Amino acid sequence: MRRSRSAEAVKMVGAWPDHLLTMAEWSALREDGDLFCELVDGVPVVAPQPPRHQLAVWRLAAQLEPSLPAPLAALARIELVVEAEFPATVRIPDVLVVGGAAGAAHASRVQPSEVLAAIEILSPGSRRVDRIMKPAEYAAVGIEHYWLLDPEGTVRLTAYRLSHGRYEPVGEYRDRVTLDLAGHALPLDLNALTALRSPG
Repeated sequence: MRRSRSAEAVKMVGAWPDHLLTMAEWSALREDGDLFCELVDGVPVVAPQPPRHQLAVWRLAAQLEPSLPAPLAALARIELVVEAEFPATVRIPDVLVVGGAAGAAHASRVQPSEVLAAIEILSPGSRRVDRIMKPAEYAAVGIEHYWLLDPEGTVRLTAYRLSHGRYEPVGEYRDRVTLDLAGHALPLDLNALTALRSPG
């Protein structure tokens, strides 16, 4: 039987965990960690962060936030606890729309019950994860809406909604759109998510 090491051992400088992590160990590791990591079945996984992707993440959250009434909030790069039991899984979606106390407090870690929509933006190193693994995980924990953005070329957003335990596509969008989320109209300029500013 595998023994879980202490949180102190996990936090050692320069040490990468050599065992499946518990939630307590993951929390301890994250206190000192500078890497952008997710936890998948107890295993830390470094997530790719290309510059164009990062730009789209923060611009998307900024576009969503003004249209959301309190206590809803659009939060970028916060932890979503998919599975708290050992071996734990903690994802970091690009953007989450959250409600309740999590939205009011701009929490840094949320539970699936607090999430209205999970939004992922494709990057070269995340396509399989964002198209297959994460939707399956988010659907399994009951997150009603999943949006997937492809920023290559003309930015495209595909919206999915949970139906009978799996996500079904409800629309594909380009350019300027207004999406409905739980009765709230959310205008988006998709092209602006990755548009470069003029140097002069």
